[in-house]
Amino acid sequence: MSLPPNPRAKASGAVSGGLRRGRVAGFLMGRGSLSTPGSNLARLPIALDPRGLSIIEGIRAACAFGTVILLHEFVAWPPLLIMALAANLTCFADIGGPMRSRLMVLAMFSVLGSLIWSLFGLLQPHGPALVVPLATLVIFCCSYARVWGVQEQTAGNVLVLVLAFALDRPLTGGEAVIAGAMVLAGGLWATVLALALWRLNPYRPTQRAVAEVWRRLALLSGDLEDLAASDEAGAAGFDDHARAHRRGVREAIELARGLIVDLARSRERVSDRTAQALIRLESAEQIFAALIALSDRIEADRNPNRQVRTRRLLRRLRPLLLVVARAIRDDTVLDLPRIERSIARAGRGFASDPALKALAERILDRVRIGAKLSTPEGYRPGGTLLGSASLPLRQRLVGPLKANFTLASPNLRHAIRASTVTAPVLGLTLLWPGPFTHWLTITVVLTMQPFYAATWQRALERIGGTVLGGLFGALLASLATTTLALAALIFPLSIIGFAARQVSYAFFIACLTPLVVLLVEVMEPGHASWEVAGMRALFTLLGGLIAVASSLLLWPVWEPDQVRLELRKAVKAHADFARTVLSNRVEAERSGAAEAAARASGLALNTLEAALSRALQQPRAGRHPQVETAMVADATLRRIGARLSALRHAAEPKPALAEELAGDAGDEAEACRAWTLWITTTLARLAEDGGALPAHPALPRAESLVRLVTQVELLAETLRPQRSREEAAPAEAVPETARR
Repeated sequence: MSLPPNPRAKASGAVSGGLRRGRVAGFLMGRGSLSTPGSNLARLPIALDPRGLSIIEGIRAACAFGTVILLHEFVAWPPLLIMALAANLTCFADIGGPMRSRLMVLAMFSVLGSLIWSLFGLLQPHGPALVVPLATLVIFCCSYARVWGVQEQTAGNVLVLVLAFALDRPLTGGEAVIAGAMVLAGGLWATVLALALWRLNPYRPTQRAVAEVWRRLALLSGDLEDLAASDEAGAAGFDDHARAHRRGVREAIELARGLIVDLARSRERVSDRTAQALIRLESAEQIFAALIALSDRIEADRNPNRQVRTRRLLRRLRPLLLVVARAIRDDTVLDLPRIERSIARAGRGFASDPALKALAERILDRVRIGAKLSTPEGYRPGGTLLGSASLPLRQRLVGPLKANFTLASPNLRHAIRASTVTAPVLGLTLLWPGPFTHWLTITVVLTMQPFYAATWQRALERIGGTVLGGLFGALLASLATTTLALAALIFPLSIIGFAARQVSYAFFIACLTPLVVLLVEVMEPGHASWEVAGMRALFTLLGGLIAVASSLLLWPVWEPDQVRLELRKAVKAHADFARTVLSNRVEAERSGAAEAAARASGLALNTLEAALSRALQQPRAGRHPQVETAMVADATLRRIGARLSALRHAAEPKPALAEELAGDAGDEAEACRAWTLWITTTLARLAEDGGALPAHPALPRAESLVRLVTQVELLAETLRPQRSREEAAPAEAVPETARR
């Protein structure tokens, strides 16, 4: 292929623009958001995510309880306010997902909320001696519900709010029956509105999740193009790239896979739409693996001609991925002839580079599949997605309870901590009652998380959002002079508040607090708006401090120890990945074992980096030797995984690696077998955290394994600095070409 005399000069404008885009992307990716983890693990992920804005969700939530508020303005029956509050809380408990699971969770929430309100309204006059133990038991159960999943966790948290509101005032027998009926009616009204009267497209969440995977792949390829264009991109730049993009893509893939599986199980049979979503997700995951392999080649080989070809491929790939992402998100039909022409242009110019050509063809073939909505060979509509039915209901309910009922489980420790801390808080609010004291209980329970770093982040976001939102809400309430005007303001504020639910927790609280201030004005007339805002800010600040202190002092999860455990799991996952790829690559690809091992290693690294992020945000833990060691090991494992991905997709003119290992002639085959055994054994011993490391083979390093051996040596030196020097024999001299 003929190249321009000076390709760097010709592309200087594009390169500089790419570097500018990379710096901006690096700044934005440095701090993560609710859906996108950042590259800097030490920074709290509190950035805004505008893509999480959902106006439809806001309008639906506003209609659910706003209509009841307006009805109360004309009927003036006080129990209607309880129904409106119950509908509001039900909207909080509904986080979306498959229709069947949402119906079960929301129905149980409505029934349990009705029972809790009636029971504790009757018990409230009997004082703290009776109420506090029972309330503590309820809080423990609601906090422990997180073992079943995010939907159940959210519903459990909101049930604690129902408990706090129920203890505000005593009820007689008749009042308890009416209040319970109103809570049940409000919950069922919001459920019927969400799942029947205003039923959104059931495939919409799945489409958005799969489209988000393709969009993140486009971001990854754009950032990779910047790295390929920069002569100054070093190890730190590739580490930031891996943490900022690979972690986010893997999490998006797992989220989309979970939604697809839930949708298929809820319908018991796979529809065409579900199968298409699954195929597009599998294609995206294969593109992801190929891009990881491509990043390894970019970092290892700085050949100018290959860099030019790589940049050209990535520059043409990014818009293709974005086009497919938009088509999946909006459910539109693509101009396939135009897409094919773009794919053909992106695949040109690789005839002289077989290794890069194999990666380019693999990536572009998967883009073609995603664009065409293809189905796999042998697909039969109506088959099962997983090959077997879902677990029985009893097993799904009892299994997580038993598995987490140990003090080693963060979920059980969190439930014990939450109930222990909330008990005296409830006692104080009952001894010194007031119209706003329930905010203290609510703040403590909702702010406290299983890990200290998450609690600290939640406290900062909740306090900051409450102060800002309270000031704005007090200003609005002071401008509205009638209850009808206040009720009218509830609609736009509820739309804004619920629409911002996934943008950022702090932004959500800031948008929700004005709604709370106005609701208090409607439901508890006689209080000045500035008094309401000030008391909410005061109790939020006090509750946040109590939650942070309790997470730090009561049964904390010491993150360096957690990091050590997750690091061992990550090393073991990469040992399995290496054994799968290096033993028989062709068979592993055919059976899907290589894809499963790559997925397991990526998930293990994500879990490790989550633990590292929590450790870096914990006081003094960031300077712990185990954390510093894990940071180096994390970057090394990322490189090992990238090199294994490159070996998966290797296309060389000489016999493939698997054939070399199977042969019985030639020094190269013998060296491959020996060094493969050393790699897999070393990784397995490092994962076991015991046993002597194997000595280096007395053979030259196989050229295809040089980079992998180097990274395994670095990992061994990081995890066992003294043992690796004492137990490993000196390596043979490495040829100059292999060293380069």
